[in-house]
Amino acid sequence: MEQLVTTPDNLAPARSRTPHQLLPSVEQPAAGAPRRNRRMRRTLAVTALFAAGALTLSACGGDASAGGNDDGKNGQAGADAAAAKNASDVKIKVSSDDGATNASINDTGVKATGGKLTEVKLTEADSGKDVAGAISSDGTSWKPGVQLERGTKYRIVAKAKDAKGRAATENASFTTVSTANSFIGSYTPDNGKTVGVGMPVSFNFDKAITNKKDVQSHITVTSSSGQKVVGHWFGTQRLDFRPEDYWKAGSKVTMKIDLDGVKGGQGITGVQSKTVSFTIGRSQVSTVDMNTQNMTVKRDGKTLKTIPISGGSPENPTYNGQMVISEKFEQTRMDGSTVGFKKKDGKGEYDIPDVPHAMRLSASGTFLHGNYWGDPSIFGKAGTSHGCVGLRDNKGGGGDTPGKWFFNESLIGDVVVVKNSDDQTIKPDNGLNGWNMSWAEWQQGSAV
Repeated sequence: MEQLVTTPDNLAPARSRTPHQLLPSVEQPAAGAPRRNRRMRRTLAVTALFAAGALTLSACGGDASAGGNDDGKNGQAGADAAAAKNASDVKIKVSSDDGATNASINDTGVKATGGKLTEVKLTEADSGKDVAGAISSDGTSWKPGVQLERGTKYRIVAKAKDAKGRAATENASFTTVSTANSFIGSYTPDNGKTVGVGMPVSFNFDKAITNKKDVQSHITVTSSSGQKVVGHWFGTQRLDFRPEDYWKAGSKVTMKIDLDGVKGGQGITGVQSKTVSFTIGRSQVSTVDMNTQNMTVKRDGKTLKTIPISGGSPENPTYNGQMVISEKFEQTRMDGSTVGFKKKDGKGEYDIPDVPHAMRLSASGTFLHGNYWGDPSIFGKAGTSHGCVGLRDNKGGGGDTPGKWFFNESLIGDVVVVKNSDDQTIKPDNGLNGWNMSWAEWQQGSAV
């Protein structure tokens, strides 16, 4: 009698199952058919189970490379493993996250570990303009050669190779913090300058600062002289730094600005990160006495010269107090209408287009300058100006004159003290004139 055995090559015909017939079983003989003995039934059952097991082993235990029926999953896993094994060891890190909308304009850069950078390209997304930059000598970092613009989208592509020459690439796009959501401080003096002993460090922020403590604490000013330097806030947009007394002559002052990412207030973040150093020159302090209409110039404590001047008139006296030279102009225009001296027709009480050797002492328009239009007899005798301090000079600034001499001998940051005037003492924030505030008052204006 022919036996029916289920094998991988001779599959049994499908049968419908009843609820009570969930698992295949050995077929029962039809009525009247000769019975098989018990040994034969066991043989058939074992053979069927062995065949089912063979099917199971064929499906689950086969080699992925043999093309088993796994929808390519094991084949992909093998490919992934091979790719991972051959992946580059170099890791590339772009300082700004891909998609960032408040990226720094200062600290943008790329770093590589486990290899060296081979090429970095940074471009403005809208214009396609390339941003110059350089890879470090050891190949592990790249920085742009210029400060990035605020509120601008950039794209960066960085490529590197590991020691085996295997390449890696990183792409990112980011937008720098917008002008509306950032603040910046213009400051004086500039890096590398040599200034007088009265020169404070002065910041003017383009937005109101409400988080004064954090902002001030991220600006440090130190001097090689060891003098203690303290900051003082004038309102919400100006922060000045100075020691108790004038800077020591010859000292070096260093200002570290670490405002990048610092919150200045609701919705505004700092973007500056740099270190600035300047040198204090010789000590020059000049004293203007309105009683005598003379100015005594002292350098390092010794008198250099006494110069006749013509200060403010009785109607328009010169401010008293310690004033710092904040700007110097070989020649400038002075129009009275710009500082409140107007005639009925709206024109200035004076308008001199070529004032020689002008040095600014206040933000409100006080200058120490050359005067070629006044009679020589007024100098040392009478105050005739609208509040400025005038020195005898020539039109065009030529010749050997007191105005030219003092201009050439003066630095931005030198101190000019006015005394015995009928006017009030100049306000500490009118120009760079915080020296007119006591040290106790100055320290009270610090936020840290």
